[in-house]
Amino acid sequence: MKTIEHWINGSPTAGTSPETAPVFNPATGQEQARVALASAADVDTAVTAATAAFETWSESSLTQRTQVMFAFRQLLVEHEEELGRIISAEHGKTVDDARGEITRGREVVEFACGLGDVLKGSFSDQVSRGVDVHNFRQPLGVVAGITPFNFPAMVPLWMHPIAIATGNTFILKPSERDPSAANFVAELYKRAGLPDGVFNVVHGGKEAVDAILTHSGVEAVSFVGSTPIARYVHETATAHGKRVQALGGAKNHAVVLPDADLEFAANHITAGAYGSAGERCMAVSVAVAVGNAADALVEILERKAGEVRVGPGDVPGIEMGPLVTKASQERVENAVGTAATQGATVVVDGRGLKVDGHEDGFFTGPSLLDHVTTEMDAYKEELFGPVLAVVRVDSLDEAIGVINANPYGNGTALFTGSGEAARRFQRNVKVGMIGVNVPVPVPMSYYSFGGWKDSLIGDSPIHGPEGIRFYTRPKVVTTRWPQPKQQVTAGFNFPTSS
Repeated sequence: MKTIEHWINGSPTAGTSPETAPVFNPATGQEQARVALASAADVDTAVTAATAAFETWSESSLTQRTQVMFAFRQLLVEHEEELGRIISAEHGKTVDDARGEITRGREVVEFACGLGDVLKGSFSDQVSRGVDVHNFRQPLGVVAGITPFNFPAMVPLWMHPIAIATGNTFILKPSERDPSAANFVAELYKRAGLPDGVFNVVHGGKEAVDAILTHSGVEAVSFVGSTPIARYVHETATAHGKRVQALGGAKNHAVVLPDADLEFAANHITAGAYGSAGERCMAVSVAVAVGNAADALVEILERKAGEVRVGPGDVPGIEMGPLVTKASQERVENAVGTAATQGATVVVDGRGLKVDGHEDGFFTGPSLLDHVTTEMDAYKEELFGPVLAVVRVDSLDEAIGVINANPYGNGTALFTGSGEAARRFQRNVKVGMIGVNVPVPVPMSYYSFGGWKDSLIGDSPIHGPEGIRFYTRPKVVTTRWPQPKQQVTAGFNFPTSS
C-alpha cells in the first residue's frame, strides 16, 4: 500500500518515525493509502531546512518572489482537474466542489502576485530640520500552518502564498485525513521555481502539532479548525513567543424575512447547508424563519432537500458526496436522532442512506429539522454535516437576538427585499462576515477572513491586508544627513521635532 511521505527541503522524505495513519476513500469506505506521521525530530528537520532557506529567500527581490507566484498560479490553473480529483478521492466532496475551492484559493495567489503595491512603505520629508522618516515591512522567518480536512487546498492557500511572497519560509501540517493535496501543491511550487526549503510539508498528529507550537525556530503559526483546538493552539504558541492566527468553529445562521423571495432563499440555503456535505466552517446550519415565512420556507426546503443528488464525488451530476470518515457519519446521524428525542420535527431524514455500488461508503443524506429551539443539541453543537435546523421567530430583532446570543460569530446571512432591514441587520449582528441575499459570505482575497467571538481566538484574521500584517513586522527609520563639517547641536532633553 502506498505511503504518503513528508515533503522537506524540496523532495519527499520518509521521516524518522515508523508511525502511520490510514487514508480512506470515503465513497467506498476502503483504506487506500497510509500517511507518515512526523515525530518532533522530523519537525525539527523541516524547521532546519526552512531556516536555511530563509537566509537567501528573505533577501530575494520582490520581483523574483512574484514571478514564482505568477508561475505557481498558472500551474494551479493547468492542474486544477488533477488536484480536484486528488481532493475528491480523499475528502469525498465532488470534483466540481474541489475545483471551486482551488479557484478560491488561487485568488489568494493572485493577491500575492500584486504585493508590490501592498508592501509599499511611506515617507515623510523634513519632519524636523534635516530629518526624514520612512517605514517598511520585513518577513518574520519560518512560519507554519496547521490546516483542517475540509479544505485541503483552499485553507492552506489562504496562508502560504502570502507568507512566501512576503519573504518567509513555510511549514504546512495538513490534516492526516486527506494529505495528498499538500504534497501535490509542493511539487507545483518546485516546478514554479521556488527554492528548496521555502515550502515544506510535515504530516502528523498531536506530536507534530506540539512540536510546531513549541519549536524555538518557528516565528508564527496559522491555524483553522475547531474552537477547542484553536484555543489550545493560541495558548500554547503564544506562551512560546509566537504570533498566532487561530480560526475556530461556527454556527452560521441564515435569516429569512417574509418579504424575501422564498424560492430564491431556499435554493441558496439548500446549497449552503448541504454543499460539501455540510463540512464547511461557513456552511448554513441554521435557517431562522421570521413570522409567516416559516411554513412556506420549510415546505420549499423539504422539496429541495429531497432533490439533492448524493453519490461518489467523481460521478458527473452528483451534488453531495460522503462524509470524510465513518465516525463523522455516525456522529451526524446520531445528532438527527437526538434532535427527534428532544422535540424537533424531522422533516427530511437522511439517515441510513445507501448508494448503489458504494454500500460501505460514509454516506448520509440531507436532513432537515423544524421547530428547533436554541436549547437543543442540534442548535448548540457544530454538527459539521448535512443537517439544516429551522428556528422560528416572530421578528427580525428577535432573529438578531438569537444570533448574538450564540457563542459563535463566523458568518451569517439575511434574505430580504428591504434595504432598511438589511442595513439594520448588518449593523447589529455580532458576526464577522455577513451576506445579504448571499448564503456563504466568504470574502474575496483582498479582504480578510475572520469571525467574532468563539470563531476567532485572538485578533488576527486570515489573508488580505490582515495576512500581510501577520506575516511581516514593521520598521520605522528616522534619518539625518548633515552637510560635511556642519555642526548639529545635540540636546540632553527628550528629542522633539523642533
